[in-house]
Amino acid sequence: MDTRREDVEALIQDKYQGDRGADMAEDLGRLMRGEPLAYVIGWIPFLGLTIHLDSRPLIPRPETEWWTEKLVQNLQDTYGSEPFRFLDLCAGSGAIGLAVLKHFPNANVSFGEIDEAHAALIRKNIAANNLPDADIRIGDLFAPFLGKVFDVIATNPPYIPEDRTLEDSVTKYEPEIALYGGEDGLSLIRRIITEAHTHLTPGGALWIEADMDNIEEAKSLMNEADFAATIHTDLYGRPRLLVGN
Repeated sequence: MDTRREDVEALIQDKYQGDRGADMAEDLGRLMRGEPLAYVIGWIPFLGLTIHLDSRPLIPRPETEWWTEKLVQNLQDTYGSEPFRFLDLCAGSGAIGLAVLKHFPNANVSFGEIDEAHAALIRKNIAANNLPDADIRIGDLFAPFLGKVFDVIATNPPYIPEDRTLEDSVTKYEPEIALYGGEDGLSLIRRIITEAHTHLTPGGALWIEADMDNIEEAKSLMNEADFAATIHTDLYGRPRLLVGN
């Protein structure tokens, strides 16, 4: 496949510090085979942070960056400089929680992730961005957080229906466990909504990224679980974010 000129330019600038004489043959080959640019470079910017991708988590998307910025503004409006407890669930690279740490160094931030390899990555990203320490736990959804409660839980869980065809650059390189959410894409979201009340303080908020084709059903699930749920459209005008209180 052809390698886009802008990808090559980004590779030169972001990985080789503008050195056009560097030996880039291996990386150019990776791009030609369809590997995502972010993996080849090794990191991606996210709300002013450098998000390393060593353990190859799901690459943070612009729509996730968009709603994380909304989240940060909401936290500022709600808590200001007051401390609060925050959980980034299905954390992957930790981009969401890292953004919260950056803007709220007094917050008590936790990361939950099922893949143990990502724990070291989150720690690396905390150090690389000079952020305060955080609680990182490995396990199935809320299992590592028995007895813990949070003021806000935010999550970008696997939510793609299993029969959907994705681009080869996604299916060949990004982790399947972070993409597919069962037959209708809601298997993880159902569990998160069902279990969230046990881990939220009274009046706490649940932020969930979802798929445009299943977000209405996800909203119904939230309402049935006694959340007042609102759908927000993303930067592309697609329904993407579900917020429940």
